Order: sequence, then C-alpha cells, then structure tokens
Amino acid sequence: MVSNLIKNKISTLLKVQYSTMMEYRVEIALWAISGIIPFFMLNIWTNNNLNESINISNIMLSRYFLCAFFVRQFSVVWVVFSFEEDSLLGKVSPYLIQPLNPFFRYFAQHLAEQITRFPFALVIAFFFFIFNPESIWIPNLGSLFLGIISTFLSFLIQFLIQSIIACLCFWTEKASSIERLLFIPTLFLSGLLAPVVSFPEYVKSWIYLTPFPYLIDFPANLLSGNPINVIGGFIMQILWIILFFPLFRKIWTTGTKKYTAMGS
Repeated sequence: MVSNLIKNKISTLLKVQYSTMMEYRVEIALWAISGIIPFFMLNIWTNNNLNESINISNIMLSRYFLCAFFVRQFSVVWVVFSFEEDSLLGKVSPYLIQPLNPFFRYFAQHLAEQITRFPFALVIAFFFFIFNPESIWIPNLGSLFLGIISTFLSFLIQFLIQSIIACLCFWTEKASSIERLLFIPTLFLSGLLAPVVSFPEYVKSWIYLTPFPYLIDFPANLLSGNPINVIGGFIMQILWIILFFPLFRKIWTTGTKKYTAMGS
C-alpha cells in the first residue's frame, strides 16, 4: 500500500511537470537547437582531417558527435539555477514543510523536460542525416540499451553535482557562479568538444579518474559503437553516484538546519 502511494505521488508529480513543460515547448525547442555544439565541432574535425590522428573514420566520428548531441540533450541539468531562484523568491520555505524533498520536484521537472525535448532532438537528427547521409545507421539493441542506461547515469551524476552546488544557496546567494566555473572543465573534459581518446596520454592518465569523461564521452561511444571499456565505464559512473549522493544528503541536512535556525 505504501509503495502504491509513492508510485501515485511520483506519477502525479511527473504529469504535473510534463503539463508545465508543454506550455514552454517553443522555449524547449530553442534549448534543443542551442545544444548543437557537437555538430560545429564535427565540422571543425572533418574539415581539418583531425580524425586521422586518432584513427577514427569520418563516419564513426560523425556518429560519435551525433550521439554526443543526444547524450547532452538528455543529461543537461539546470537545478542549481532553479533552486537559486526559488531561494531568492522565498519559495523554498513552503517546500521544506512538504513531505517530499524539493529536489524530487526538480528531478521530475528535468524528466518532463526531456520527454518534451525528445521530438525536437529527433527532428534535428533528421536534418543531420540529410546533410550527412553516409552517417545513417541504427544502433543495435545492445548498444542502444546500454547507451540509454549510461546516459541516464550521466544525468544522475550531473544532477547530484548541481544539487550539491544548489545547496550552497543556504550560505550564498550566488551558487550559480560556482556552477559556471565547473562548466569550463565539463565543456573541455567531458568529450563534448572532442573524443577523450584524442587527448594526450598524460591527460588521459588522470582524466578517467574524474567524473567528466562519463558525462558525454562514455555514453556517446557506447551508442556510436566505438570501442570502449564498458564494464569499467559503468563502474566509474556508479562509483561517482555513490560518492555524490551521501555528500548531497550531508550538505542538504546541514543547510536546512542552518536555514530553519535563521528563520526561527
């Protein structure tokens, strides 16, 4: 009975957030279009024959950047900006007296936005194939299944990272500034601008110990069929989730205690 009650709450929350996101579908379409950075990078790579240095064909490189586009579309997170705005507007206080952690609300918002974004991403991929017909392919079911799981795990990692930063709003009004600083290494080390395999050896020796390659590069390689250490990649994604979740819980608990103490 308890499990059914939880399922009903989650289902209702998702439906409400999906209805809200449908009202902003034009804006979501623009967000989807704004995520075409991988296609610009593909153009730079192919026009300068940079792929020859890492022994990747133009077709496989095209598929990699297309998959990087999809992974980015369905793992992008903005919770720190939402929480910061709600904190400044005083919306956090009523959220705290509700039985559901506010971050479940933001989590549902992201899932609803991804569902709304999906058809726009397909349209963009359709036009990509029109201009790159040699890249047309359908991933096998195994790669597709593992890629979807890996993309979701990437989303969880990024959601936890931003949630940790968002909790800093209990101490500062500009937690989003910290997120913007984190965006720089994410942009360059995640595989969004270039496959991590193209990095120098001395960079790869430590970059795989960070969460960044598992945000874009690992899921994109899985989807595109490029050789990748599947088991090792999933282990690292799960380890980062296991590391970030208790850290988030600790900062959230400490922050809410400080917040309620100041408000009492």
